[in-house]
Formats: sequence, structure tokens, C-alpha cells
Amino acid sequence: MAKEQRVVFGGVDTHKNIHVAAVVDDRGKILDTAEFNTTKAGYDRLLAWMQSFGELAKVGVEGTGAYGAGLARHLASCGVEALEVNRPNRQMRRRRGKSDTVDAEAAARSALNGEATVVPKAHDNLVESIRVLRVAFTSARNSRTRVALQIRDLILTAPDQLRGVLGPLSTARRVDRCARLRPGDPTDPAEATKLALRTLARRYEALSEEMAELGAVLEELTAKANPALRAAKGVGADVAAVLLIAAGDNPERLRNEAAFAAMCGVSPVEASSGMIVRHRLNRSGNRQANHALWRIAMVRLRCDEETKAYSARRRAQGKTKRDVVRCLKRHIAREIFLHLTKPAAVPIGGELRAARTAAGISLDTVSSELGTWPIRISRLERGLDHDSNLAGRYEAWLTALKAA
Repeated sequence: MAKEQRVVFGGVDTHKNIHVAAVVDDRGKILDTAEFNTTKAGYDRLLAWMQSFGELAKVGVEGTGAYGAGLARHLASCGVEALEVNRPNRQMRRRRGKSDTVDAEAAARSALNGEATVVPKAHDNLVESIRVLRVAFTSARNSRTRVALQIRDLILTAPDQLRGVLGPLSTARRVDRCARLRPGDPTDPAEATKLALRTLARRYEALSEEMAELGAVLEELTAKANPALRAAKGVGADVAAVLLIAAGDNPERLRNEAAFAAMCGVSPVEASSGMIVRHRLNRSGNRQANHALWRIAMVRLRCDEETKAYSARRRAQGKTKRDVVRCLKRHIAREIFLHLTKPAAVPIGGELRAARTAAGISLDTVSSELGTWPIRISRLERGLDHDSNLAGRYEAWLTALKAA
């Protein structure tokens, strides 16, 4: 009889320069452990080594968003199922100790027993471009905020002449004035303060230019990655970037909208005991995605009539404003999940503008027919604003006009 091939499971404890791997069989018996370099050749040797023990079913990898990102991509490209593995819990570490081989073995057993179920982010498409660009954008934004605060603090302790002129100004006008200062001898504290203020102001302007450049690119990429998400009410380029990054290049890895809500930290958590049945706020999950949902809720509470009516109705039922916001975030998570996994087709502004100009129709005519301002139509066509409702009505009107 032909010998049946053994099914094995792999586990990898990832580090900057060395990955420690372990292999177990389908009964949980440890077969071997080994170390491999974090290079393309090292990844090839690691995979070949694991497959030498039998049919490789799954590989549990620690840190697929950091040190294990390259290995996870390599395994996926080779058709091997890689799963994200959390570090061993503290109880197990106290009992068994801590070492790289122990962690690798624990990762392999997590892949075997089904504890590891999360599919890593792909990190190989448009969303990865958005992620790395947003890192640079947020760095420039945070640095500019610190510079603005430093300028403010220097003015607070500046000589009376400088403080009297610069103190009452807004940040933008203050930076403009400070960038044009002409300091003299730096041995004089007043002149040294002028030099410091001019240096910081010019740094502020340079950071503003960086933000404008990166913001324009993010605006374009987020609209290209998911037009339906950008067209949702209250979703701008930065919010869309955060939500796209949270979902990754492969949003199909999200099992359902409840899992997405839990990932964003907006799902209620059971906190019942005895005769008391209640739920508490979920304080875990991706906090940036949670903040993005909060920003959408705040925009809709200010600008969307349906959301305002909902808030008034729930407040009349005895809910506090915080309770209403929590309910809104949960509802928004359900909507965003559909935009991420099953985005609806949204008319593209450039195509609408091309169809309008080909038909010889002016912006004033379109705005009059759709009951809005010409500037809204212009911004929609140029991709500066995203409104799925307006774009849908615009496309339907153009279609009807052609048919007539």
C-alpha cells in the first residue's frame, strides 16, 4: 500500500534578522525547529524545510504587520496559507518559560488547533501605498503642530515689542510675520528670539507644503481605491485612508460586519453577572478606525438631517448624547463594512464632465436641473467632492437626456 503523506503545521517567531521556525504534525508532536535569515533566500529555505516534513497545511506567523510582513507575503505568493498568531498568553509563559523556539512551537500549535484564524493583510496593493503615504502625512502634521506650539511659547516669553505685535495674531498670520523677520546680532536675546521664530516659521511653511502635496496624493488614491467609501456621508480623504488601512488590501478577510465592528472597537461587550444583564463599551480594537467612525458620526450629527432626527428621537427616549454616538458608530460600522467588501458602483466625476461637455451642456444648466449650486457640480466633476446621491442623480439625468 502506498504510504500516506503526513500533514504538518508550521509556526514562526519573527525577529528583525532571524526567524525561528517550528513544525508539528497533525497530532501535535513537535518535529523540529530551526533558524533562518530574514531574506528572500532565507524565506525559500524556511518553506522548503517545512515542506520536507510532509504536506504543509498552514503556517502561523507572529507579527505579520511588522517583522513577519515579508514572510507572510512570501508564503501567500507560494500558495501557502499563513495566519496571524498572537503572542502566547502570560499564563503559558509563566508555566513554560520564554524562548524563541517555545514561541515558534506555540505558533505552530495555534495553526493546528484553530486558535489562529486571522488572515494577514496583503500589503501588496493600492492600500499599502495609502498606508505608507499616510505615515509621512501624519508625521508632517504632528510636527507642524509641535512647531506651532513652540512658536506660541516663544512669543509668550518674548520681549514686549515682539509679544505685543505677534501675540494677538492667528497661527497663519503669526507664521507669515515670523517668516519675514530680519534678526540682527544673536547675542541680543530679542534678536535671537527673532532668529528662532523665523526658523520655526519657515519650518512650519515647509511642513505645510509637504502636507499639501501628500494630502493631494491621498485624496486621489483613496478615491481611486474605493469611490463608494469616499462618497459616503462624512467620509473625507483622511477618514477613508484610516478605514482602508484597517481593512487592508484584502478586505475579504473580514468575516462579517460584526467582526469588523469588533475590530473597530464599536461592538458591545457582554458584562452580565448574576441577575444583572448588561453590556459595556468595547475599549479594544483598532483605535484609529474607532476614531474615524467617531468623526463620521460627528459630521453627520452636524450636517445630515436623518442623523439629526435619529439623535432627537433617541434623546427623547432617555438616551444620553454619548449613548447616541455609540449607537451611531455601530450603525456606521455596518455601512462602512459594506462599502469595503461590496462597494457599489459610483459614477466618476471625470466621466460625468466628459459626457456633459460632449453634449454641450453648461454647469448652470446642470445645477438648475439638479437643484444645487454650480460649484458643487464643478467640485464633483473634478473629484474634489464625493457625493454618491448627487452623482447618481447627475448620471440618471444625463442618461435620460441622451435617450430623449
